[in-house]
Amino acid sequence: MSQSAQIVGKVEFREGDGPNILIRPGPVEVDTTQADATLSWADGPARGAAAIPIADFRRYVAEGAIKLH
Repeated sequence: MSQSAQIVGKVEFREGDGPNILIRPGPVEVDTTQADATLSWADGPARGAAAIPIADFRRYVAEGAIKLH
């Protein structure tokens, strides 16, 4: 199930073994499973998506970096 959220703090994800990548502040759609949360967003004509472990997603919500609607 998808829900709307807002990135309001520092939220990062990692692609493979690469460095952490910052997700820009703004609206996102969140789809969760037992293992991870997928955040997707639009930035003008560009679209982005990132999967993060569910524990990290819950931590970002608890810290206030992600606000659920």
